[in-house]
Amino acid sequence: MAQPPILSWEGLGLQQGGRWLFGGPGTDGLDLHIGPRDRLALIGRNGAGKTTLFRLIDQQIDPDRGLRKVKPGTRIVLLEQEPDLTGHATLMDWALSGEMPPAAHEVEAIAGQLGIDMATPTAGASGGERRRAAIARALAQDPDLLLMDEPTNHLDLAAIDWLEDWLSRYTGAFVVISHDRTFLKRLTNATLWLDRGMMRRKDVGFGGYEAWEEQVYAEEARNAERLDAKLKIEAHWLERGVTARRKRNQGRLEKLWQMRAQRAAMIGPQGSAKLELAVAEDFKSKSVIVADHVSKSFGERRIIRDFSLRIQRGDRIGVVGSNGAGKTTLLKLLTAEIAPDSGTVEISRKLSGVMIDQQRSLMAPDRTVRQVLAEGGDWIDVRGVRKHVQGYLKDFLFDPAIVDTKVGMLSGGERSRLLLAREFARLSNLLVLDEPTNDLDLETLDLLQEVIADYDGTVLIVSHDRDFLDRTVTLTLGLDGSGTVDIVAGGYEDWVARRRERNAAKAPARNERKPAAEAPRPSQPAPRSKLSYKDQRDYELLPARIDELDRAIARGEEILSDPDLFTRDPQRFATINQGLANARAEKDAAEQRWLELAELVEG
Repeated sequence: MAQPPILSWEGLGLQQGGRWLFGGPGTDGLDLHIGPRDRLALIGRNGAGKTTLFRLIDQQIDPDRGLRKVKPGTRIVLLEQEPDLTGHATLMDWALSGEMPPAAHEVEAIAGQLGIDMATPTAGASGGERRRAAIARALAQDPDLLLMDEPTNHLDLAAIDWLEDWLSRYTGAFVVISHDRTFLKRLTNATLWLDRGMMRRKDVGFGGYEAWEEQVYAEEARNAERLDAKLKIEAHWLERGVTARRKRNQGRLEKLWQMRAQRAAMIGPQGSAKLELAVAEDFKSKSVIVADHVSKSFGERRIIRDFSLRIQRGDRIGVVGSNGAGKTTLLKLLTAEIAPDSGTVEISRKLSGVMIDQQRSLMAPDRTVRQVLAEGGDWIDVRGVRKHVQGYLKDFLFDPAIVDTKVGMLSGGERSRLLLAREFARLSNLLVLDEPTNDLDLETLDLLQEVIADYDGTVLIVSHDRDFLDRTVTLTLGLDGSGTVDIVAGGYEDWVARRRERNAAKAPARNERKPAAEAPRPSQPAPRSKLSYKDQRDYELLPARIDELDRAIARGEEILSDPDLFTRDPQRFATINQGLANARAEKDAAEQRWLELAELVEG
């Protein structure tokens, strides 16, 4: 490490619930060193102790062993996943509480950029409002070390972009726990892997984590085989299963590309679905939902405008857009929860849906895992097949021994995974997922991707997780708040590309000479440009730079597709991976800048 750490911990050990979570007998404990400019991804399965480690670093709890050293004057700030707002009337009251509260004007400045009114009462604040308030409070404290626990949960795409931009300019160190692969790939330069009570560190960003993980597991498997330690091999069933799932998911991704190509052939060049109202027989066999020229308003605001789409059995549809753009309204229209103001929505009579909402309302803390899954019994009916409840738990990456554990004792991620296990057991032909990736670890996301790919019915997904959408959906419905719904074959990145193309088409052609008749007369003042000189240059030059970055990203991704590169040349892998992260961040910033300028040009 080039500079001395601002925080280090040697031999860290903690007992929890009668067992050693870290640093048990016969081990040296965890060693942790954080440098002044580290951008660290903290990776580990749900229940591995990631959030607990944050609470130890923040001194909310005390360890049972270990030596902690902190550079004098270092300000450590924890952005909690679920902050406790009780006892405070408004979000601002809570933000200004604590031993070292931030300045009110700093909180207001950041809150304004995030679009949150800090005068909002805490009692009625939504998850997104609470998350934005927590971010404003944390960043306003000017931390030297920022600990972020699932910072993108409940944020919309615009807020995530803002946070990524802020962190890219931040001069301190941060450690982040997140399921958002895109967020991690863009921002981190090193990885901490918390695994079975041990801490590993690799100075490579999250983009190189999966290759590193498989390398470690492969070496462990070889060691276990050399020792003929069958019990050790059995103990690794979970990790081996995860590796196998990743390989299977590569095949599923190939299938997804084929499905997207088929769906693209059904969509017109302007993005309007080719709506062909099916006869009754065909409707029963193929179409499950048909929306025809649907519009919906609330008061004077038009939420959905002239939307038409035929949803077929097997479609995986992602719904994206900023908070308030109309995603929930569109979902309710498609599932007949609300009626359109005009147009029609026809739904198959045999449609049977399962809704998994982001509130996780079914997880009562006093119920046991057995009661949630099997009503207290030993067997569960999984889509018509009888399975033992402990065997089914293994399918969802649980230790079967937790079967009689109360839900309240599980982590947020484990509760989310338990809800998925419960709901996926039910027979259905429509699955509606509202922010399904909140609180899930990366391995569970791999499992969820697998389950969705194998699901026989239709899936509607509302999510701000860009990577997850790119891995799962065949069709994306993008809302920008104007009432128009973009219909794009593919995932989130395909929708972003469509928006860029549309804005480029709207903008006036650059360097195009106007006919003489259109030139202003000498007696009339020429219209004043809406752009400054710098803005005008950016507007003209950014498209070429974006194309250049696209080509650089494609070249880097092609090189990293070599499965042996990490093992053969880890330094080159790390360099290319970091270059990719920088190129993606620059491309996103350039696209955002150009779109803002295009809006000014369009007036």
